[in-house]
Amino acid sequence: MDQTTCWTLIRNAADGDSAARDEFARLYQPVVRVFLKQRWRTAAGALDVDDAIQDVFVDCLRADGALQRVDATQPGGFRPFLYGVVRNVARRHEERLANRDRRKISMQHADFVADESGAATVFDRAWARAMMKETARVMRELATVEDQRSSKSGGRATRRVELLQLRFQNETPIREIAKLWNVEADWLHHEYATARQEFHRALLQVIAFQHPEGTREQHTEICHSLLGALQ
Repeated sequence: MDQTTCWTLIRNAADGDSAARDEFARLYQPVVRVFLKQRWRTAAGALDVDDAIQDVFVDCLRADGALQRVDATQPGGFRPFLYGVVRNVARRHEERLANRDRRKISMQHADFVADESGAATVFDRAWARAMMKETARVMRELATVEDQRSSKSGGRATRRVELLQLRFQNETPIREIAKLWNVEADWLHHEYATARQEFHRALLQVIAFQHPEGTREQHTEICHSLLGALQ
């Protein structure tokens, strides 16, 4: 991560720094997209997710936009603030459609419009997924640095990233990966344990970026909550 904390990134983006704005969009656009797609999944194409995403970032980044009002001391970090912005944009689009058609939006699961606790759960899950994706990116970067630093590593750190991907994304058993890589299963189990530790350290780094004011214990609690949101 090039920025010291998420608040540094947000301040720079609010001030118009193009690199910070690109990074802001890279980090948070996936959260916004997943939330809106879930909220409007039964809207039969009546609501345009891409238009709403654009409105979210216009609201955030314009000269008098939302990022000018964000409070770095608010509980929960930037996540609840972003949720409020996205929810307001979603409501605005829903009201516009309702007024245009002179009818309420017909949705099978209306709780994502009326029940904000349900909407918050969807947003939290989308946030957790985005943080895990960011963790994987950070872990890959750290692995590249480690392999470049040690010529004797033989690319083992990068290989451990691939191991986690095969294990979690593809759900490939360790014994099958051992056969695929032509290595001993016991050795690969050891590498797998190391890979999990490295992923956990990368996740704590991502959490510290989002919550720089937090303690190590608080970061660990947030780690557990993110993993719980994915279950």
